[in-house]
Amino acid sequence: MLVVLGLLTSFLSFLYVIAPSIRKFFAGGVCRSNVQLPGKVVVITGANTGIGKETARELARRGARVYIACRDVLKGESAASEIRADAKNSQVLVRKLDLSDTKSIRAFAEGFLAEEKQLHILINNAGVMMCPYSKTADGFETHLGVNHLGHFLLTHLLLERLKESTPSRVVNLSSVVHHAGKIRFHDLQGEKRYSRGFAYCHSKLANVLFTRELARRLQGTGVTTYAVHPGVVSSELIRHSFLLCLLWRIFSPFVKSAREGAQTSLHCALAEGLEPLSGKYFSDCKRTWVSPRARDNETAERLWNVSCELLGIQWE
Repeated sequence: MLVVLGLLTSFLSFLYVIAPSIRKFFAGGVCRSNVQLPGKVVVITGANTGIGKETARELARRGARVYIACRDVLKGESAASEIRADAKNSQVLVRKLDLSDTKSIRAFAEGFLAEEKQLHILINNAGVMMCPYSKTADGFETHLGVNHLGHFLLTHLLLERLKESTPSRVVNLSSVVHHAGKIRFHDLQGEKRYSRGFAYCHSKLANVLFTRELARRLQGTGVTTYAVHPGVVSSELIRHSFLLCLLWRIFSPFVKSAREGAQTSLHCALAEGLEPLSGKYFSDCKRTWVSPRARDNETAERLWNVSCELLGIQWE
């Protein structure tokens, strides 16, 4: 045992010695776009922390009017104050949005539509991960309800404004773990069998399928959409898993910062000439491959229809 501990200690010490080189390698792609955004309006969910906050910071630096849509308004105001000072842009606003409650989603959309006549970029960034089994205010399993259905409804409610503001974009944060996901139509709510790890994977697959079907339905409208894997990022998303928190700390040289994790979201929001790739999946600022399940058009369409039924909406 002492020998094993000694070897492990030596290995970790070696990692930290070469950490700068490792960090540079694992930092991934960088958004190279120089596009500026004066007069443009952006909504980012969950932008009070982590990847969303860094995305909001960069878009504010480029002159956009940025809405931080989040559940914790006090934390949102703190983030907005920091971003306003850093970006020298007073147009960073905070609005209440709880994606686990469709009433809150509808209230946010109603308020936003009354306040703004344009919307150029919607970034569906917020999410939950590895939650113990629980349900949203509307009775949906939490990963499905927040990560997929909440953003599905929000996009539906804001879509006409996006169409009126073309060219416009919708960016959906997914994850490489969608490869382990499956849309279990017979047990979408996880009532028969539940694994909090797989529940997250299933919801991330739903994000990719939603992006695929949304792109198909938006052809010719001037609204394009992209799914994003931000990378393995140091963020609050892992707070429900002690094991992941521990692993993230041990292997910190391999983990991206929130700023690095925001680069692919920024790329898909800003890069010129990306329109022909609407509906595709990106990682490290370039298009990458998805799982066979994520390419299943029949599943994508069925998930769309089931989502509409669950939410009680008509979306043709």
